[in-house]
Amino acid sequence: MIFAGLLLSLALTFGWLSLFAVGGAAAAIPEIHRIAVDLNHWMTNTQFSDAYAISQLSPGPNVLIVSLVGYKVAGLVGALVATVAMCGPTAVVAYSVSRILQSAGSSPWPAIIQKALVPVSIGLMAASGLVVAATADRTVTGAGVTIVAALVAFATRLNPLWLLVAGGCLGFAGLI
Repeated sequence: MIFAGLLLSLALTFGWLSLFAVGGAAAAIPEIHRIAVDLNHWMTNTQFSDAYAISQLSPGPNVLIVSLVGYKVAGLVGALVATVAMCGPTAVVAYSVSRILQSAGSSPWPAIIQKALVPVSIGLMAASGLVVAATADRTVTGAGVTIVAALVAFATRLNPLWLLVAGGCLGFAGLI
C-alpha cells in the first residue's frame, strides 16, 4: 500500500509539474528540487545535485533528472512512473496545440504566443541554474568557480564543455 502511494505521489507530482514546465524539464528544476528535497524529503541536497549532474552528463533528454528522482523514491518502477508522468501530459498538450495552430492559418496569434513564452522559458532556466548552483556549491571557492564559469560562458563563445573539464580538474585536484 505504501509503495502504491509513492507511485501515485510520483505520478501526480510529475504529471502536474509537466504542464507547467515551460521550456522543458530543465525549466522545472527549482520546483523538482523543492518537491524532492524540501517537501517530500525523497533526496538530500547532495543527492539531488549528484542526480542533476548525472542527468546532464548522460546522453539523452534533460528529463532524465525526473527518472533519477523516481528511481530514488521507488526503484525502477518509480523511474518509469515519474518519466511517463513528466512526458505524457505535455506530449498530449503539444499534440493538441499543434493541431490547433495548424488550423489557425495566417492568424498572428501563434507567433505572439511563441514570443511571449520565450522570456518565461529563459527565466525558468535561469532559476534552474541558480537552484543547482546553490545545492552544488558547498564552499566559497566552489561558488567562486561557478560565478567565474557563468561569466565566461556569458561573455565568450567558449564551448561549455571546456568549463566543465576545468571544473572537474579543479575538483579532482582538491581545490574545490
